Amino acid sequence: MRILGIGNALVDVLTIVGSEEILKKFDLPKGSMQLVDRDKSDLVKSGTLHCRRILTAGGSAANTIHGLSMLGIQSGFIGSIGKDETGDFFEKEMKDAGVNTFLIRRDSVTGTAVALITPDSERTFATHLGAAVEIAADDLKPAMFEDYDILYFEGYLINDYRLVDSACRMAKEKGMLVSMDLSSYNVVEANLDNFRKIAENYVDILFANELEARAFTGTDLHQALTHMSSFSEVVILKVGPEGSILKKGEEVIKVSALPVRCKDTTGAGDLYAAGFLYGFAMGLNLEKCGKIGSLMAGKVIENIGARMNARKFAEIKKSISRIIREN
Repeated sequence: MRILGIGNALVDVLTIVGSEEILKKFDLPKGSMQLVDRDKSDLVKSGTLHCRRILTAGGSAANTIHGLSMLGIQSGFIGSIGKDETGDFFEKEMKDAGVNTFLIRRDSVTGTAVALITPDSERTFATHLGAAVEIAADDLKPAMFEDYDILYFEGYLINDYRLVDSACRMAKEKGMLVSMDLSSYNVVEANLDNFRKIAENYVDILFANELEARAFTGTDLHQALTHMSSFSEVVILKVGPEGSILKKGEEVIKVSALPVRCKDTTGAGDLYAAGFLYGFAMGLNLEKCGKIGSLMAGKVIENIGARMNARKFAEIKKSISRIIREN
């Protein structure tokens, strides 16, 4: 199976902060993704110049697609970037991983996501979408969806309902499955009706963490799993250190998290999705898909940022082979 992603093309500015006080200073709720204008983005960047900082290409769906391509899955990505060095950086990193890119260049600056990483490894995003938000339904062409089997998109796109609806419709017209990650609890709360319409009309594989599931259903974790399965055939609930719970039809599987030393949770959910979708694309059973998801999530939180190098992926592939061989 080949997988096409669509999402916000961003460059992550990973910033290690000494305490949660800096989140209060910039009025950023811990663990959330807050959309900010360019002025506030610049303010957060300048206010954290004294902190350790790492730049990496990012964006939720882009991280997932990058991971899939590094695992050997034929992958593509649709997004929008600026005509600037930051955009060049994003494009090069995706292409170096083997991703087939459909990137629209805009006059606006390439979007950035400042990820403030607190001592407990939690990350809080101040995201200036810039050119990323300028991708529109009219940019989508049926030819982009040719030769792919699954469409994967991030819930952050829901602010442009027409874009999401058009992408899902084109995917379905090509006979593709549709997979959605709810992305952030505050985004779900602000766009609940649109999320439910998209899920009901198109989604086959639905990813959510505990907070997002509660926002989507208004229920506790156990009830949320049942409720979400009424929208989508396959539901994956990510519950942090407790692992994940997966449901397909009447089958429910609990998968433990990988015991690792956490440095940064940035990209954990994105890489879990990459691992799960890899297993799904390879035709593995639900439990093995979940185990590969946990493996990917566990490995990425051992380092700073949501991207891992080729050496790390070589180790991951060996572990995946062992999972596949399990009885």
